[in-house]
Amino acid sequence: MAHPKRKISRTRRDKRRTHYKASTPQIATCPTTGEAHLYHRAHWHEGKLYYRGQVLVDSTAAEDNDA
Repeated sequence: MAHPKRKISRTRRDKRRTHYKASTPQIATCPTTGEAHLYHRAHWHEGKLYYRGQVLVDSTAAEDNDA
């Protein structure tokens, strides 16, 4: 039967065990649109991609240019 060669410290053991019990994802509210989204994630709102309250991609402008 396999046995560990060295004792694993309490700190090392506990660090390994922390990851599986992460809490529910944190929800943020965009200051510009008021839309709920995950922290540190970009989100779409009315054809625009927002991150930290600023527009990154505006797909509505691309559609207007195509027409």
